Amino acid sequence: MRLILTAALAASLGLPALAEQHEEAASDWYPSRYGADDEIGAANLLTPEMVQRAAELVTDGKTYALGIPVGPDTPGFGVRELDINVFMPGQEGGATLGSNKMTYVDDVIMGWVGLGSQIDGLGHLGIDNVFYNGNTPADYVTTGGLTKMGVHNIPPIVTRGIVLDMAGQAGTDVMAEGTLITVEDLQGALETTGLTLAEGDVVLLHTGWLDLIESEPARFAAGEPGIDAGGAAWLAEQGVVAVGADTWGLDAVPHPDGLVFPAHQELLAKNGVYILENMATAQLVEDGVSEFMFVLGQPRFEGAVQSMINPVAIR
Repeated sequence: MRLILTAALAASLGLPALAEQHEEAASDWYPSRYGADDEIGAANLLTPEMVQRAAELVTDGKTYALGIPVGPDTPGFGVRELDINVFMPGQEGGATLGSNKMTYVDDVIMGWVGLGSQIDGLGHLGIDNVFYNGNTPADYVTTGGLTKMGVHNIPPIVTRGIVLDMAGQAGTDVMAEGTLITVEDLQGALETTGLTLAEGDVVLLHTGWLDLIESEPARFAAGEPGIDAGGAAWLAEQGVVAVGADTWGLDAVPHPDGLVFPAHQELLAKNGVYILENMATAQLVEDGVSEFMFVLGQPRFEGAVQSMINPVAIR
């Protein structure tokens, strides 16, 4: 069964036509702190010293795949879907080539790269047609790919990762859809870990929502708990490189104030902080892991807005 988010929610994200004129207002969030020509945002904070610090967190070498399997039945926002077609010479019966009887199998993927576990690039979402670093669609959006801020520009993200058990902090296994995660909630969960955020960290929020993707797929696709704009702004102030969650969109849906992805706007557009969606955090929480080495080298699709990913946590 192919599941998609509700049409009403998808429509609520509709952007104005690229040809529309945008009247820029005075803003205090661009140019970026990293310079008017910057395209990688908070990734500028990554250093070799952070890699070394993260490596020191590896104690037993256990690895955790933070990405989920992605296929034709994976719930996706709006019309996003994926089809995988496998080909062989001679098709199912196979065939051999050359005197050494070489055989092979190939595949063709047709679909959206913003499906399943994914990273949102800085060109993905803006505010009133203004995106990261003051860019407007006319500055960088073409049907053949982005001319700025494509995911191929994102450097490898190797740093300390922290997972915050927001569901446990709320005294539940699965937080309810529409529930907002505030600064106070984040600070409380962080205090429970005994850790302090540092510049360059990647922060993952465990809400338990991903547990519903198979048991209650329709509910999973229709809403989610999420961080509010204030919590997103606070994390950005701490100098984090990316914020992720075990939800499909990080923001609360439906938002109790009727807003549409305000945390996305705060992180991506205003602060150049990357967003990681559908992160498999349950095993980390179950094993009592709060900090770990986070490793991500996303596919470098040139000019792409976002990309499927499978980050790895190493403890």
